[in-house]
Amino acid sequence: MAIRTIVEVPDPRLREISKPVEGVDDELRTLVADMFETMYEAPGIGLAAIQVGVPKRVLVIDLQEPEEEGGDPVKDPRVFINPEILRTSDQDVPYTEGCLSVPDQFAEVDRPDRIRARWMELDGKVREEEIEGLLAVCLQHEMDHLEGVLFIDHLSRLKRNMILNKLAKQRKVAA
Repeated sequence: MAIRTIVEVPDPRLREISKPVEGVDDELRTLVADMFETMYEAPGIGLAAIQVGVPKRVLVIDLQEPEEEGGDPVKDPRVFINPEILRTSDQDVPYTEGCLSVPDQFAEVDRPDRIRARWMELDGKVREEEIEGLLAVCLQHEMDHLEGVLFIDHLSRLKRNMILNKLAKQRKVAA
């Protein structure tokens, strides 16, 4: 396992459409292990392969929610290969989103609060499930990456430019 470099805006690779995974092999298993290690180190709760420069339709999510209030987060790593959304609820809800590829920037995005999704797991089995809440939002966010879409693309031009300007200013100060 290795920590990979996270691709950040304005890198054009983030706008690539990822290609379907043909099958599970050792190369894919290594990629997934590296993605989890990279995501945990960042720290984040989701990561698409394109965010580490690999244009494949694979993403990892671990909400790491505390078992009880004040307790340590419980890891629940999930792998989604070739995910697709089959159905969405009519109800959109606002969630404050951030992204490891747009570091330290957050904005409210409206997304369906429930989805039905299908994907392949690392063992090659295809799974279908009704998903709601934060997991549904996170899955939609990460699936956007597979299409070359960032969360800031869901914002008005003014808000998107404000975030990108703030990020540029932070990078300038850090340099």
